[in-house]
Amino acid sequence: MIAREALFAERHIERDSLLHRMDGRVKLPAALLYIVAITLTNPAQWATLALLALPLLVVVAISQLPLLLVLIRSVLGFPFVLAAVPLMFTEPGEELFTLPLVGWDASVEGFQAVVTIFIKSWLAVLVGVLLTSTTSVGDLLRALRTLRVPKLLVAVVFFTYRYLHVVGSEGQRMMRARDSRAAEIEGYRSGGSLRWRARILGFMVGSLFTRSLERGERVYAAMQARGYDGESRFLTSPRLEAWEIAAAAAFVAYGLIVQFGMRL
Repeated sequence: MIAREALFAERHIERDSLLHRMDGRVKLPAALLYIVAITLTNPAQWATLALLALPLLVVVAISQLPLLLVLIRSVLGFPFVLAAVPLMFTEPGEELFTLPLVGWDASVEGFQAVVTIFIKSWLAVLVGVLLTSTTSVGDLLRALRTLRVPKLLVAVVFFTYRYLHVVGSEGQRMMRARDSRAAEIEGYRSGGSLRWRARILGFMVGSLFTRSLERGERVYAAMQARGYDGESRFLTSPRLEAWEIAAAAAFVAYGLIVQFGMRL
């Protein structure tokens, strides 16, 4: 049984949309190039950002993905954008406001730069969410090897993904074993002090690490005995359809045309 924590790590959502049927070898390069087009946007180019966001809304509709799920996944990168907030106070320009107590002056140019970084980051994460939600791990690995990504790096990505589920299931079994040995009596406080709970949690984490390491060594030895050489192989290699290439090329071309056309 797969743990709920492991299911949270699963990004791919099964649907029968046109976007799901597209080959990952086409979607991955198109997504990367479109992210590059997004990152080229200069501060305060709001029209450019709006035009770049427009096809993403169309793709969300085509993908048949739940809108709420897409929005929740796309905001996971927001905490990292907070690193750009100091730019509001370091970028020279017209004064916007002054922070009380510390007396820091925020500039209009700095505020525009931070908002631009915020929007660009969200759009880039949204592209990644659409890619991982509509493409299976196998297709992504095939696409990475098509782009000549080193097989060692591809293997690390695959095993990291695979063992999120294994470690999650192992952790769930340990939690279930702990609960079966812990009695809760009504009217009495169960468990020990905070220090005692932290100590038990440390033991569980250490045990989980040891079990994961031992299982990984056993699995790797079994794979080597079956001829594994670090290369991910697939039973089939479907031919790329002309409509897939045309759709991906149009998607990337739109982003580049908007990016460079708005600079003229």
